[in-house]
Amino acid sequence: MARIPKETVDQIIHHADIVEVVGDFVTLKRKGQNMWACCPFHHEKSPSFSVAPAKGLYKCFGCGKAGGVVQFIMDIEGTSYVEALKYLAKKYSIDIQEEEKTPEEQLVQNEKDSQFIVSNWAKDHYQKLLHETEEGESIGLSYLMQRGLNQTTIKTFELGYSLDQWDDLLKSAQKEGFEAKYLEKTGLTIIREDEQGKDSGRRYDRFRGRVMFPIHNVSGRVIGFGARTLKANDKTAKYLNSPESDIYHKSDVLYGLFQARQAIRTEEVCYLVEGYLDVLSLHQGGIKNVVASSGTSLTESQIRLIGRYTDNVTVLYDGDAAGIRASLRGIDMLLEGALNVRVVLFPDGDDPDSYIRKVGDQRFKDYLEKNSQDFITFKTRIVSQEAAHDPVKKAEAIREVLQSIAKVPDPIKRQVFLQQTSTTFSIDEQVLITEYNKLVKKDSQRAAPGQQGNSSGSGQSSGGSGASSRPYSAPTTNRQPPTTSLSPEEEAEMAMYGATSDELAAAGGSAADTDVEPVPDVLQASEREVVRLLLLYAAQPLTEEIAVAQYILGQLEETPIKTPIYADLMHLCRQELEEGRWPEVRTFIQHTRSDIRMMVSDLATEKYELSPNWSTHQIYVPREIDQLQQACDNAILRLNKVNVQNELSIRLEALRHPMDELALMETLHTIKLLKKMDDELGNMLGTVIPRGAN
Repeated sequence: MARIPKETVDQIIHHADIVEVVGDFVTLKRKGQNMWACCPFHHEKSPSFSVAPAKGLYKCFGCGKAGGVVQFIMDIEGTSYVEALKYLAKKYSIDIQEEEKTPEEQLVQNEKDSQFIVSNWAKDHYQKLLHETEEGESIGLSYLMQRGLNQTTIKTFELGYSLDQWDDLLKSAQKEGFEAKYLEKTGLTIIREDEQGKDSGRRYDRFRGRVMFPIHNVSGRVIGFGARTLKANDKTAKYLNSPESDIYHKSDVLYGLFQARQAIRTEEVCYLVEGYLDVLSLHQGGIKNVVASSGTSLTESQIRLIGRYTDNVTVLYDGDAAGIRASLRGIDMLLEGALNVRVVLFPDGDDPDSYIRKVGDQRFKDYLEKNSQDFITFKTRIVSQEAAHDPVKKAEAIREVLQSIAKVPDPIKRQVFLQQTSTTFSIDEQVLITEYNKLVKKDSQRAAPGQQGNSSGSGQSSGGSGASSRPYSAPTTNRQPPTTSLSPEEEAEMAMYGATSDELAAAGGSAADTDVEPVPDVLQASEREVVRLLLLYAAQPLTEEIAVAQYILGQLEETPIKTPIYADLMHLCRQELEEGRWPEVRTFIQHTRSDIRMMVSDLATEKYELSPNWSTHQIYVPREIDQLQQACDNAILRLNKVNVQNELSIRLEALRHPMDELALMETLHTIKLLKKMDDELGNMLGTVIPRGAN
């Protein structure tokens, strides 16, 4: 696959001034060496968002967002790595010239580009018909106005109208010079077949006499359409969507996300509704953090999309009992996606669109706040009402609730939900725990045969129900944060721009599926300190002949780094040196791997700066950069000492198990050597208390 030359990527990063880029979105004020502002990613009154111009990075000490200039655009615009590069290239007038593609690669790229272009043209065409034709104004625009939509909302979502003619779009596209095949591939036109199923040579428009709802991807490009008929007795479907294409995969799209993404971040919650008009009415009413699944069942890709912007989802239901029942499985998937799920149920006969038009914007917001409840409580109430006084149905209802609780990855939340369920059903908590573990074991056994290589697209995660590996146990706080996942489109784009398979795996979170031996906290801390010094002071000289990077990497050449992210950073630093460059923070915070960018940002950011008043009052405070030799030596010695102590612990533990005499003698000899090494390292660090000291 073709890729942008690294030189072009380097040029973009070189020209992109982080203060200038961030300054387009927030007002920065200088304080010391850094610039400060209120964070654009969460609500706050006191500035905790810092930009370090010298290092080319930003960090919020409130919400934890951090990275370089590319990461900032990814965070603020909700785009992929590649789209962020394109944004910066456009801002700084840098032409992106891709390396020469093979004919096959060029064809694939041209096909997608052509489909994007024709889709955008169709959107403009439908908009023009809505506002500039008698039919569009009298039928399409009149309908939208009747539904309470104003011109601002209509333009924000780029709504349009398709004339009630067989070939209006087709003829207009041909006049503009568009090839028929791209109209067909995007589903804008349909080929009429003869009785033998062969192409009859006749084409006609898919959308006729309908209000048009353009569907955008997260970057704002039009990828498809939803369309509503306005004919009262029309035998066709009320809503008609574009078919799947090279650019439109309905399972990867949420309607309104492009318009809602910034509000979702700011409000820290996403409202999930079902239809286009629900999104439009709520957005117009001031609730801009709303998206729709557009009538499709929720998919894992859609859930991952939401998770890129917030951990909190509130699902808005109409009062239809059958619809609620059918949607419960989708919410189980939200829970399994590690999202915090709440539910609001509207009065019977109302949906979000009709209810906000009935009661008004403020009363609607008040209703959301008053009637929001967590999903487990909601589901428990629904199924317990259905069970009523029937013991058999009640037992089945309890199992249904337990199946949902099993989807929750957080063990503390699971415990709380088990306690709530125990209270609601008036059943002993220990009985629930026992039944929960039975369900988990049963699901695990059912899932086990198909776990290897499961690539089903059914919407379920690999391995079945999600409860398969979560038997109930005491809560723990050592859960790793979820890794950001990429859509298939983003993975393809990253590969196009030079990301390796390892980088794609790290960005997409697949590495989380591998069993990795946990690294002790004290060892992680020691490795972190070595890597921090290496990154921050790589080019700083320790002597006339050696700099920090050369010294640390040389001293630790034979020392294994156990924490994967630190091992990767050490490897990257070695590569930079081997290629004749100093490892630099400014380079690594633009890396294609999101975990690398985040870790480097974290290592390179300091919350507090030394006040200039110290020097004003002639008070000397030693700086780390003035004592680098000592800092490097101490970090290396501590890491070696921790490794020795870990090895010593392993040998001491081995003594507790039976072994033959020869193995015992070898183990005792090794323990003696390790203790001696530990003492020597301790003496060098000054941490050993001399014998006889009080």
